Amino acid sequence: MPKSRILVIDDEVAIRDSLKMTLEYEGYEVIGAATGQEGLALADRESPDLVLLDIKMPGMDGMDVLSRLKAVHETLPVVMVSGHGTTSTAVEAIKRGAIDFLDKPFESTDRLLVTISNALERGRLRDENRTLKKAVEVRHQIIGDSGPLKQVMAAVGRAAPTNATVLIQGESGVGKELVARTIHRNSLRSRERFVQVNCAAIPEELIESELFGHEKGSFTGATEKQVGKFEQADKGTIFLDEVGDMSQKTQAKVLRVLQEGEVERLGSARTIKVDVRVIAATNKNLEEAIENGTFREDLYFRLAVIPIQVPPLRDRPEDVPLLVRHYMDQFSRDNNVRPKRVTQAALDALQHYRWKGNIRELRNTVERLIIMTAGDTIDVLDLPDAVRSRGASAGASPKADGAEAKAAGTLREFKDVSERAYLVGKLRENGWNISKTAEVIDTPRSNLYKKLEQYQISQETDG
Repeated sequence: MPKSRILVIDDEVAIRDSLKMTLEYEGYEVIGAATGQEGLALADRESPDLVLLDIKMPGMDGMDVLSRLKAVHETLPVVMVSGHGTTSTAVEAIKRGAIDFLDKPFESTDRLLVTISNALERGRLRDENRTLKKAVEVRHQIIGDSGPLKQVMAAVGRAAPTNATVLIQGESGVGKELVARTIHRNSLRSRERFVQVNCAAIPEELIESELFGHEKGSFTGATEKQVGKFEQADKGTIFLDEVGDMSQKTQAKVLRVLQEGEVERLGSARTIKVDVRVIAATNKNLEEAIENGTFREDLYFRLAVIPIQVPPLRDRPEDVPLLVRHYMDQFSRDNNVRPKRVTQAALDALQHYRWKGNIRELRNTVERLIIMTAGDTIDVLDLPDAVRSRGASAGASPKADGAEAKAAGTLREFKDVSERAYLVGKLRENGWNISKTAEVIDTPRSNLYKKLEQYQISQETDG
């Protein structure tokens, strides 16, 4: 395990030497600076794990150094040191980002070492937390550059800085949760909690307790008090996923929260004020549900202040290659396997397939390919049967994939017909140039020639 590196910034050479000797004996690496300017330069160049910073120094004093350090190295733990410390000085140092405060001369080496150990541990936890947060952000990143997705992101950009309620609509698997998290991440509430509730997954008899909480003994099985999701999301954002599955009784209570900004736990007569931004999502047609009497019209208008419609994947096929590469990288890391490449032919088949389960289905398919494909390259034959046949057929001309595909009797025959149709379509696109077609579909020319011979494909026979 590498040694922790400590930067000591103090104008007194005796203090620097004493700390260096003590800390190096304990296994730390120590570097010293006699001025604030020198210390800032060393912090940039040496990337220390901790700074011991004197307050009283000629030129730039410790408080100014602290402010500049935290502006550049936000998570770097800094322990302030002073021979003339006061309570107000210590409070000011903590406000500016110091992690602790020590008086000198150091009365106890143990106190010094414990302070350093605790500060290093807190710094490590901060770094770990930032790393995890970035990983979560990457995992919930919206991937794509298509026109329909740009429209969604434009709406997200306008909605995020406000406190308005948002209703996200779209088919199952299109990424409604990702849109909700992106809105929260770019809102003024981003430092507060994002609380998610799947309304379809909670039994009707429990959803009110889940959302609003309950008091001990309020119903059979309520053995202790429970704080509801709306209270948990106070000052932050609550995401009501599958909001169209809520009962009318629960809808009425949610409407009250939106109108009055207060909740009432089951079994309690006391109301609790909450400041919550509501983002809802559904794959149902709520306007039809209103006509059918299963969804309250007044709640719909409260939720749909900013409506956002997320398009299905089949309406933005140009995003498929970007999504495939994103998930390939992610799952290669997650499963500790070597990154694989995807041939252009396989990408074309993936892009032309109509993903009924949208991004969720594509994501699961890519994960399966990463784990189950034996080689380092994913080609058309590695794809699931449905994707390979339908994707190839969709990429070919109607003439090539129509009657012949219907005439195929067995699955093997259907695969052959689909592959033949795919190759004919690509050859036509490239003017029957064998070299160019082989390059486009990412296969050796020799392999393409074998396929042409196998399927008896030639420009002369293409009528």
